[in-house]
Order: sequence, then structure tokens, then C-alpha cells
Amino acid sequence: MVVFGGLLAVIGLVTLVFRDSDVVGVSPVGLGVVLLVLGAAMAGLGVVRRKVGRRRRAARGEPEPVGNVIERAQALPRLIRAARTGAYPGLPKRRLALWGFALLYLISPIDILPDLLPIIGIADDAGVAAWLFTSVSTAAGLYLRHERDRPKQL
Repeated sequence: MVVFGGLLAVIGLVTLVFRDSDVVGVSPVGLGVVLLVLGAAMAGLGVVRRKVGRRRRAARGEPEPVGNVIERAQALPRLIRAARTGAYPGLPKRRLALWGFALLYLISPIDILPDLLPIIGIADDAGVAAWLFTSVSTAAGLYLRHERDRPKQL
């Protein structure tokens, strides 16, 4: 939500700065302001939602993901292997299937909303990419937590 809101805000700012003619019959200033405000509001709401979610998870005793981007990327093959073999129950097989469908959607030339539509056509791809990145990153971080917390086997 934060990434998508930031993307909308950037698109609104670019529209305000660089667009001179109407966009689908709408004034570029009006469209730019609306996108900028909507994007900022969505990003702000995402930050608040993230903080509230962290507090709720901490109150329930759920683990927080660990590791930086590099460590999480390196843990991804181990995570997928452990999930496929059943050694890690923290990642359901349906999540792996959703990741596969999201990746297929991103690389496929067929879109639900065609990329030829000015802003909306790219926004659906950006939304799927943002969801895929955050979902994979969170799962890899939780897997790293699982690896670090489990006792060392000799």
C-alpha cells in the first residue's frame, strides 16, 4: 500500500510537472493534484496500517521477519525447497501457487487492464509486483527467523 501510494504520488507529480495537454479529457493540473493527494493519502494510510499491524502481531506473540534484502533473497531458494518438501510448515503450498500466478501475470503479454490505458494499465502490474515483492520478502524474513530460532542439529 505504501509502495502503490508512492507510485501514484510520483505519477501525479510527473503529470503536474511535465504534462501540458488534457489527459483523457481531464485537465493535467486537476489529474496531477488528485493523483498526488490520493497517492500521499494511500502511502500515509499504509504506514499507519503497517504500524498497527506490527503492534497487533507483537501483542499476539507472532514473530517479526528478520534479515535484510540480501539475506532474504539468499534464503528464498531454501524457503521454497523447505516448503515443497514439507520441512517448513510456515508457507502453505497455495502461497507458492499464488506467487507463481503473480509471476506469470507479470511476464505474460496478456493483462486484465491493457498497458495502453494511460495510468490504470500500468497500475495493475505495479500492484501485483508490489504484492509479490512484499509477500516473498516477508515469507523469506519469517523463514530466516525460523532458521535462526530452531536449535542447531548436529
